[in-house]
Amino acid sequence: MNNKGIDITKNLRLIESLKGDLLLAVSQLYNEMASETCESIRDVALDTLSDAIIISYLLSRRMGIDYPTMERQISSKIRLGLLQEHETEKYFGDLSALSRIRNNTQQTWDAS
Repeated sequence: MNNKGIDITKNLRLIESLKGDLLLAVSQLYNEMASETCESIRDVALDTLSDAIIISYLLSRRMGIDYPTMERQISSKIRLGLLQEHETEKYFGDLSALSRIRNNTQQTWDAS
């Protein structure tokens, strides 16, 4: 098998592994949210949701989507949610807050 074939096989294996990791992170969150013994859902949510976001970025890259393209798509979806007055924006201003933090983070990256 040539190197190209090995690279494709490695990429496919990694994609399958990342898909499994993403499902595991989401299922862990659901299990903890349903658990009567979970004392600090906030800590569990922070851990599992950050895992899911990182895994999503890694998976997108393995599927040929570079990080800047992913960032533009996320920004576009946030703007669309603002325009369509998504429920979380309408009642809580969540998309505005997310947009502000992403813009501040981007400005910090640009300055460094």
